[in-house]
Amino acid sequence: MLVSGRNNVKEILKNSVNKQDIKKAYVSHKFNERDILSLIEKAKVPIVYKEKMELDILSHNNHQGVILDVKDFEYTDLDTLVYNDTCKLVILDHLEDPHNLGAIIRTVEASGIDGIILPVNRSVSVNETVMKTSVGALYNVKIARVVNLNQTIKKLKDLGFWIIGTDMDGEDYRNIDYPKKSALIIGSEGFGMSRLVKESCDFIATIPMNGKINSLNASVAAGIMIYEMIRK
Repeated sequence: MLVSGRNNVKEILKNSVNKQDIKKAYVSHKFNERDILSLIEKAKVPIVYKEKMELDILSHNNHQGVILDVKDFEYTDLDTLVYNDTCKLVILDHLEDPHNLGAIIRTVEASGIDGIILPVNRSVSVNETVMKTSVGALYNVKIARVVNLNQTIKKLKDLGFWIIGTDMDGEDYRNIDYPKKSALIIGSEGFGMSRLVKESCDFIATIPMNGKINSLNASVAAGIMIYEMIRK
């Protein structure tokens, strides 16, 4: 996977546990960020110098003169996410926009949520856009992919998790007493939670809309809900 942009590159070089996962660095001839170049050299990552046009072809994102070729993101096994009695998770029910996933990853990392669960099918996966949007937070967040979201929710409930869904027709999110061991579900951008997932929820939370629009961007709604869940 190619990862571009100074902040992303710097975050990976600083926090990547295994520097051998970084295959090489593509760097513009005019790139002069000494701190990043020093990190690349310290990690013993091979440098390939290229013209800006060549970097533009490699990455359609704003690469800012530096691109890392890294090993594909490794997902976490679900069992490693459910390790204590105060565990808090975010479940994304077939989210499709990589920008939303990247933004949610940032919020999850900043808030201290234990991890994210994604379905394998009909869902966005970790790619360069997700990495770019997360601004380097990705490598500090555990993400599990599961084949069947409904069975996963049942397993979580058997392990003592309370499941909180988000929907337009529910209880004011500020009035819910969020259990210590809980999983928050954010539905897809166009359709919200699927029917079976919604039926599995212990609580349905609603963010009141007082303006003329009747819904929020998925990552904005996730941010509001995550911090309320932590506050309570």
